[in-house]
Amino acid sequence: MTRVKRGYTARRRRKKIRLFASTFIGAHSRLTRTTTQQRMRALVSSHRDRSRKKRDFRRLWITRINAVTREDRVSYSYSKLIKNLYKRQLLLNRKILAQIALSNKNCFDMISNKIQIK
Repeated sequence: MTRVKRGYTARRRRKKIRLFASTFIGAHSRLTRTTTQQRMRALVSSHRDRSRKKRDFRRLWITRINAVTREDRVSYSYSKLIKNLYKRQLLLNRKILAQIALSNKNCFDMISNKIQIK
């Protein structure tokens, strides 16, 4: 039976992990065990934060729309605007509404006046 050298496979696996963690600080980029732990932690965080990013952007758009909606009228709010949008079956998502509210306030006012139910 010939002798089997096992270095290549293990070295290749560790090298791949070390390349992933090359920007980490201190032992997190040098020691294999801590590098593996930090890699798992980083992947968990990135997976969690992908959905959190969507949530945060939606909150930002709602805040922007609400701020522009309340500027002129006292009793009008974001919730009433969205309710009227759905009643009129005008399909504009919050991202587009926020962009219109920031870049072209006259157009946003026209939309809100048009859909406002009296």
